[in-house]
Amino acid sequence: MKVVISGYGRMGHMVEGVLLGKGIEVAECSEDVCSIDPALARECVCIDFTTPDAFKANYKFIASAFKAAVIGTTGWNDIFGDVVAEFEKHGTPMIYASNFSIGVNAVFAAVEKVSEILRGHGYVPHIEEIHHVHKLDAPSGTAKALAQIVDEGLGIRPDITSVREGEVPGTHIVKFKSEVDKIKVTHEAFSRQGFAEGAVAAALMTEGLTGVHEFKEILLG
Repeated sequence: MKVVISGYGRMGHMVEGVLLGKGIEVAECSEDVCSIDPALARECVCIDFTTPDAFKANYKFIASAFKAAVIGTTGWNDIFGDVVAEFEKHGTPMIYASNFSIGVNAVFAAVEKVSEILRGHGYVPHIEEIHHVHKLDAPSGTAKALAQIVDEGLGIRPDITSVREGEVPGTHIVKFKSEVDKIKVTHEAFSRQGFAEGAVAAALMTEGLTGVHEFKEILLG
């Protein structure tokens, strides 16, 4: 497998390190993925960690030119249907996630189960997410995904509190409070390494894959 990294910021560098550590060829790292030679792109999986605006500008090229894609960029839900249609039109497999951390995806599963159990028992949910000051979107994509899970399981849409401070890689806290007790499900990232490891695992999963899939669906079966 060969990979092109779209977005060569902090996450791009981290993904590059994981790929090289696993002996996977990094064909190119680019801040302008649309400038990649289509002949090279056809041989590569694109791992994208850019910005919402960049992905919205680039997704048609990624879908038409690359062998497969792993999309770690968030903030494009408003064009979700268009993105899926574009990848399906070109027959390009794509795996996307609000968070590629294996641990976060385990938390997704836990929150889903807890929400289902607590439904109808007087619990009020709330989500807090804390990230570094460089993060552009608020709430985070992970917090939005957790809110959707809680809404579907508990039947109540939780409020989200977003905090931006220092260089915090990412902390998400899901709280369920009733008159008799409080439950907290917390994930605290120590670095971006877990996000990069998961994205590379997703890239490996694209071999033989068809269609568009959310990472947690594949990971959790």
